[in-house]
Parts: sequence; structure tokens; C-alpha cells
Amino acid sequence: MAGVPPQVLAIDLGTSGMKAALVAADGTITGWAERPVPLQVLPGGGAEQDPVAWWDALREVVADLGRDHPEHLRAVTTVCSSTQGEGTIAVDADGNPLTQCISWLDMRGAANLRRQFGGFPAYDGISVRRIVRWLRLTGGMPSLTGKDPAAHMLYVRDEMPGVYDRTAKFLNVLDWINLRLTGHTVATVDSILTSWVTDNRDAARIRYSEALVAGCGIDRDKLPTIVACTDVIGTLSRDAAAHLGLPESVQVVAGAIDNTAAAIGAGTIEDNKPHLYLGTSSWIAAHVARKKTDPVAQIAAVPCAIPGRYLMTALQATAGANLTWLRDKVVEYDDPLVGAGHVTRDEGSIYDAFDLMLRNVPPGANGVLYTPWLYGERAPVDDPHLRAGFFNISLHTNRSDLLRAVFEGVALNTRWLAKAVDRFLGAPVTSMVITGGGAQSDAWCQIFADVLGIQIRRDAKPVAVNARGAGWIGAVGAGHITFAEIPGLMRQDHLFEPNPANRATYDEVFDVYKDLHRRLSPIYKRLNRSRR
Repeated sequence: MAGVPPQVLAIDLGTSGMKAALVAADGTITGWAERPVPLQVLPGGGAEQDPVAWWDALREVVADLGRDHPEHLRAVTTVCSSTQGEGTIAVDADGNPLTQCISWLDMRGAANLRRQFGGFPAYDGISVRRIVRWLRLTGGMPSLTGKDPAAHMLYVRDEMPGVYDRTAKFLNVLDWINLRLTGHTVATVDSILTSWVTDNRDAARIRYSEALVAGCGIDRDKLPTIVACTDVIGTLSRDAAAHLGLPESVQVVAGAIDNTAAAIGAGTIEDNKPHLYLGTSSWIAAHVARKKTDPVAQIAAVPCAIPGRYLMTALQATAGANLTWLRDKVVEYDDPLVGAGHVTRDEGSIYDAFDLMLRNVPPGANGVLYTPWLYGERAPVDDPHLRAGFFNISLHTNRSDLLRAVFEGVALNTRWLAKAVDRFLGAPVTSMVITGGGAQSDAWCQIFADVLGIQIRRDAKPVAVNARGAGWIGAVGAGHITFAEIPGLMRQDHLFEPNPANRATYDEVFDVYKDLHRRLSPIYKRLNRSRR
């Protein structure tokens, strides 16, 4: 269309809900729509979402974009998705879901994992021989918490044998969205990663390892074909085109899971340039030139969207989820935080309310500490038993102190993680892009700068990072730009420099934080070994 450049319909499916935006090749985002999708937390460590609810929500958000920006929606030539990772959906031969999506938070398959991969000698119930093979071929290994598809698929096999028999393919979240868009069952080099069945030693040729597939306990024909993130996998199916109100000629680029897409959307394309993502979960990620693994800190360089490169990813299980818990489970019905509502694209109103509350609370939260392990932790320790807690509360403690302690607790955990990242990259990180919904908070950005002791550069539109990343991956796949052009298109709106006056406070608090973990981890294991 005259005056409107080609648009990518960028799908951003996170744990909290479905979002979509219209993204041009230069990164310009026109329109934004979202719908919440509930997460069901089940007894015994279960966590599920309804994939059909995702698909219905996608229709609604695309309809919103069409009402608000009809010319730009008509200019859509490509669809590309960024989704939460490490979920698992069993589908039948017609592509119908046989299960809910077993979420990346779901730990029910941990025992099934140990039964499948046990042996002598063993580490925490897993054969050392298998661990060595995984690390050599994939760069990582299944989470012993059961929070990835390797365990999810075994859980379905063992606990739902009738469903397993009818399963044609096991798909990750991204793969299922692509199936609904095109009718094709494929997995991307990053979405298949946590099935732990691929040989990732050559970044240009990610493929199934016959040895790993033979030992995974899942029939080979239930695993999808692997494609690159920038591959065009087809055009919209007739049903998908009708569902979304788009032409069948619109092409679909494979896309990526959220941390892969965020690394593109943050503009951190060059090697060893990290970004910090603050969403429901959190991570530090950076593109690197070679496959490498730190098994102690649970950090690995894994396949990504950029050909010939890997993405170092260090995942923190819960970040913004701590604030959601505080807002939804602690505040009262007449609280101003409730009136602030959910985070929106334009206002970030809940973060405005948080920032107001923190103005009069000094660094160190008046002595209150918080550990942000609401649902266990992934890195720098992989421990499903850890839980969150406030420490050193007194009669003088108020809710603003608790709020600052939550902000600081997430940042302290990130500092713990960042030390391992420095070792992995071979040099201290001195500056980092911050992005994701939590970056809307000025107070939190400054806390991260102070706690980490580095410069924090804020993405100008942090909530849109995954959609922007999906848009750029789609634009590369469609041939409109190259990855090398992306850093020049990225925009940041503020630099947060560390305040030297707060260094001693946070150094002391960080030492106490690590000591709390050392002392409490055995207690949490005792309390929670049967309560996942």
C-alpha cells in the first residue's frame, strides 16, 4: 500500500497472555493489543495453559489491530511469533491438542525424568554418562526440576499412556502456534532445544542426535522436523487466514522462543553484548561465537536466531512474578495499587504506583531482605525446593519497605547470576541493555544499576521487545533487512548510572543474601521435597 511499508504481524505469547503488534523492518511498531490468558497451577507441581485459549485470544488481538490500524494490517505480508518456551503440547494426527500446554513452570515430570535417565554412577539420580553426552552434544541437560519438555513428554508417556498412544507430535508453544498458522508441524532450533535430543555442535547445522533420540524414551516419529528461526515455513492456511482476517498469501516465518527473540529485539546482536530481560521470569543473555556450558551455574550457549552464533542464556525463574504476587496476594481491596491495574503498553501504571511508594525508602529497604524464589530457581542454582521470604521485619517495617525489598531481592539474585555471566563471557560486563515489562520502573532500573554496579541502558519501548524481536526475525526471513543492520535501528531512552554512595550498602546486603541461601537451602529442601 502506498505510504505504508510492509508490515510483520508480530505475535508475542507470554505466560501472562497473548499480545500482537504491527512491526516494520526499521523496528517501528504501529499498534499493540493484548489479552490475558490464565495459568492454572495444579497440585503436585503442575502448571498448565489452554492452547485453544491462545488461539482465540490471537483472533481478538488481531481484530483490535485491524480496527485501530486498518491500513497497516492490510500491509501485513509476514507473520512471525515469539512465545514462551519449554512448554509441551501433545497433538493428534489432525493437529488437535490432546493435552493442555504443560507449562515451563510444571515440575510433575521430575520423577519420570529420573526413572528414564537413571544409572550408575549418578548425579542427583541422573546417569553421569548421559550427562556427559548431553553436555558434549547439546551444551546443556534436562532440568532436574522437570520444568522442560524432556520431562513433560515422559510424564505424558507414563501417566497418560492413552494420550501418548494417540500423540502424533509433541510440540513446544512456538511450534503449536506455527501449526495453527500453517498446518505444518516443525520445531525451530531453539524451541527443540529443551527436548535435549539435538546435536548443537555446529551452529549452522543443528540436527537430531540419533543417540540422544534413541535414549530419550520418546518415539522418534513424535518429534517434529527442525527448521531455522528465519525459515519461511509456509503461508497461512485457509482456516488460519479466516481466523485472523488476513490473506492466505501471507507468509509465516518460523520465529523464536522468547529469550531468543528478546536478544534480537533488544538490539544486542554483536558478540558478548548482554541484555537483561525483566518479565514474569528474568534472564541475562548475549550472543557468543561458540558453544560453551557452565554446568555449575546452569548457564549455556545454545542455538539461536542468528546463523553461526549461539545465545548464552542465564535464566532466573521468577522476577516480575514477585511483584504480581505482591499486588494480587498481599494488597487490600481498597489499595491504590489495585486501582492502578495491570501494566499497559502506554502507561505502565502499576510501575508508576510502585515508583511513588519507593521515593522515601532508602537503599537497603530499612534492613528488610527478600529472596525471590517463589517457584524454585534455575540459575545460578537449579533448585526446585527454594521459596521466597521476607527477613528482618520489625514493628517499624511498612509496606513500602517490603516493596523495595522485593525490587532489591530480584536485583540481588541477578547480581548473583551476573557473577557467573562475567566468568562465562571472560570479562566483567560494564553496561547492559534492560528490557521487558519491569524496565518501565525508573526505580527498579536504578536499583539494578546500583546493585550490579554497572551502567543500565533502557530500551525505549521495553514492553515491546519480544514483538520487536519477532518483527525483526520476520523481516530478516522475508529478506527486508539483515541482522547486521539491527543495532543501528535500536533506540534507548535513558542511561542509569550506579550511585557510588550505595555501593557499600549493597555489597553488605549481597553478602547476607548469599548467606541466607547457604543456610536456608537445606531447610527449604526439607519443607518442600514433597510439595512441588
